[in-house]
Amino acid sequence: MTALRRPPDVVIPARPDDPRLGHMLGRALSVSMPARVALVGFPVDEGVRRNGGRVGAAGGPSAIRRQLYRLTPDPRNGEAFVDLVEHTTDLGDVVPTGDLEKDQQVLGEVVAELLRAGTIPIILGGGHETAYGHFLGHVAAGRSVAIVNWDAHPDVRPTLEGKGHAGSPFRQALEHGPEICRGYSVLGLNPHAVARAHLDWMRSNRGFFRFRDEVDRDRVVEAYGGGDGDLMASFDLDAVDGAAAPGVSAPATPGLSVDLWLRAAFEAGRSNRVRSMDLVELIPALDQDDRTARLAAVTVWEFLRGLCAR
Repeated sequence: MTALRRPPDVVIPARPDDPRLGHMLGRALSVSMPARVALVGFPVDEGVRRNGGRVGAAGGPSAIRRQLYRLTPDPRNGEAFVDLVEHTTDLGDVVPTGDLEKDQQVLGEVVAELLRAGTIPIILGGGHETAYGHFLGHVAAGRSVAIVNWDAHPDVRPTLEGKGHAGSPFRQALEHGPEICRGYSVLGLNPHAVARAHLDWMRSNRGFFRFRDEVDRDRVVEAYGGGDGDLMASFDLDAVDGAAAPGVSAPATPGLSVDLWLRAAFEAGRSNRVRSMDLVELIPALDQDDRTARLAAVTVWEFLRGLCAR
């Protein structure tokens, strides 16, 4: 495994009658019992800076962990949830070098190794440039993949002087060709934050989109069905209404409801086609009362709950 920086310690009060995820994470792992799920942090937001956005998402992985480890397992499905968390490992963070392309390549190598082992990666970003490194993992593993992205923006902008950024990851993925990236769907677009030229480009390049007001529970379920082959899921917190997710580079006004967003995470976990997921764009310095960080943590929790339902 590529060298990673160990995750930061999170102190959680220990109470015998009230165990939290941080107490049980990975405690059933052994040489003969590999991880079913692996958390990987990507504390990088150079792509946001290149795209002219508000930086700070490099602090996202640590903030998500602080909230995630404090959550309880689902009491409605306790044994299955606990078993999954006991077979989940936190590998730590990719060590940023200041070279975005190199950092994305390293993330891809980590994701590829996990995919080959049959482990489901959950990547904690970071700006949305995280998604391209995530995608490179499928490329390195020799697996074709389609992408489902929950986002207020399509993120198919052209690269800048040949360099990718937080607004370009899915154009970069699609440009690998249909044998590698079979297609791209984005749901939750805000019509006042999307350029028509980007939608036209998607129509010509295996892209599909739905605007925020076209998304309901049925559309959420459909997002992961309708075909065969692997999927990677990407969750940009700026798709959620800014009242619930203020700590992002570009808060949505309006945005998806929390209920729909969390349902999307659950359905991603439940779908046998989804092989990996990322969660991006949390900026702790812009958050209010850790509201966005808690939402991010519950998003991962819902994905895990979905995995229990497979």
